Amino acid sequence: MPEHVSFLQMLGPVVLALAAVLWVIGLVRLLRGSRPNASPGRANSALSALPHQRQTPPEREAVELTPAERDAFAGLVRQLSDGR
Repeated sequence: MPEHVSFLQMLGPVVLALAAVLWVIGLVRLLRGSRPNASPGRANSALSALPHQRQTPPEREAVELTPAERDAFAGLVRQLSDGR
């Protein structure tokens, strides 16, 4: 052991390396343990924690505006676009 380095300074990198190894082991165990009941088709998927995508698009919604509402909306658009 070098004379100018104290015992605690030598112990610091060892403790940090041990903490990093334990963190990686814990992360691996956490990621492997998050898929206990995965469906058979997605068991090997890297993104198994994400929900399935929808196969159909969401329903489109439309609302008819009255002439007064259309005029009010047009006035709002004109008011907001004046600053540009």
